[in-house]
Amino acid sequence: MTAPSGWHRAKSMAEGIEFKVEDSVARIRLARPEVGNAIDLAVARALLAAAVVCETDDSIRCVMLTGEGRLFCAGGDISAMKAAGDALPAMLAELIATFHAAVSRLARMPKPLLVTVNGPAAGAGFSLAMLGDIVLSTRSAHYTAAYGAIGLTADGGLSWLLPRLVGLRTAQEIILTNRRIGAEEAERIGLITRAVDEHALAAESEGMAKKLAGAPVAALGAVRALIKESYESSFETQLDRELRSMSMAAAAEAKEGLAAFLAKRLPNFTGD
Repeated sequence: MTAPSGWHRAKSMAEGIEFKVEDSVARIRLARPEVGNAIDLAVARALLAAAVVCETDDSIRCVMLTGEGRLFCAGGDISAMKAAGDALPAMLAELIATFHAAVSRLARMPKPLLVTVNGPAAGAGFSLAMLGDIVLSTRSAHYTAAYGAIGLTADGGLSWLLPRLVGLRTAQEIILTNRRIGAEEAERIGLITRAVDEHALAAESEGMAKKLAGAPVAALGAVRALIKESYESSFETQLDRELRSMSMAAAAEAKEGLAAFLAKRLPNFTGD
């Protein structure tokens, strides 16, 4: 399957998502800055469509997710929820099912996900921020579960991701008290990979995306799956999965990696 070189900005803005593929990197940008990139059904559907392309297009070697404007993502669209009135349970069921389909594809796709957090993240935005294999954050960003403040519960994988990143006790405090986590603390407790200065975020993110796109992506995708499966596997089961994964990798990118190592040159995993 071949991905589009880019979606027309007007169409993307109407859906609340900008999506383009350049130099083997798919870039997804949440694009509703006037409402803090809040997620409504149109955004969830556009995010799912982009995630399907990212998952299935072999020309894409790395996916980068970020937000436009001051916030990364404020979470679900509160105005849309209020407008739903008594139909809120049905409205949330459709919205979250669509959003979760996108999250699942981004989590399970066989290629790395880089999340660049350009500003505060709350609720479902918090979940999206944590989803990356590498998460780079501005120092001014902060993270809040936010659900308890409006009488709702966690979504977007937050209840699964957060305890695995920061531990059970810390996750309980963050979710139950809605305590705001600054970027420096987020780095210290393992919520994000690294906090960087605002002026350096774009360059560092592009450098990381280029590095990931040039890596042995099939092997990275396999390791990505191994790490996620490890939480549900016995030690012996995980050993067997590692064996099978290593055997499959040996028939693919390892040939180039070994040849480059023995020739004392940089490997070329892209074939360019």
